[in-house]
Amino acid sequence: MLNKIKYLFLFAGIASAVTSCKSDIDNFDAAAQFTKDTTAIRSFITTNKIDAVKDKSGVFYQVIAPGSGSVSYNRNTSITVDYAGRVLGETKTFDSATGNTRPFTLGGLIAGWQIGIPYIQKGGKIRLFIPSQYAYGNSAMPGIPANSVLDFNIELTEVVNP
Repeated sequence: MLNKIKYLFLFAGIASAVTSCKSDIDNFDAAAQFTKDTTAIRSFITTNKIDAVKDKSGVFYQVIAPGSGSVSYNRNTSITVDYAGRVLGETKTFDSATGNTRPFTLGGLIAGWQIGIPYIQKGGKIRLFIPSQYAYGNSAMPGIPANSVLDFNIELTEVVNP
C-alpha cells in the first residue's frame, strides 16, 4: 500500500510539472513579443543614430556596402561570410567568424539571415537587427536568452548558386 501511495505522489508531481510547462508555452504571446522586439530595435537604432531600414517582415537592416554581382538568392544558395553576432545592446559576441570566414547554405540559416542577406551581393556588408521570431524565438540557445533580438554585422565574401 505504501508503494502505491509513493507512485501516486510521483505521478501527481510529474503531471503537475508537465501541466505547468505547457501553460507557460500556451501563455506565450508571439504578437506582443514581436511588438516588444520592434520597439527595442527602433529605440536602439534611434539612440545610436543608425540609418536602418525595416523590411516588410519586421527585420531591420543597414546596408553598409552593397557589394557587386547579380545573384538571385534561393534556399540552396551557398554563402561564405565573416560575421559577428550579439544580443541587441550587448558588446559581447555570442558567435563570430571574424577573420575566419565560414560557409553556409542560405536555407539552413535563421530566418532573419534569409531575409537580410539578399539585400547585398559578394563583397557586401550588412548589419541585421533581427526580432526574436526570426531568430530563436522563445527558446534559449547557448549565450542567447529566450526572446532575444539579435544584432549581426555580416560581410559576404562569396556567393554561389548551385
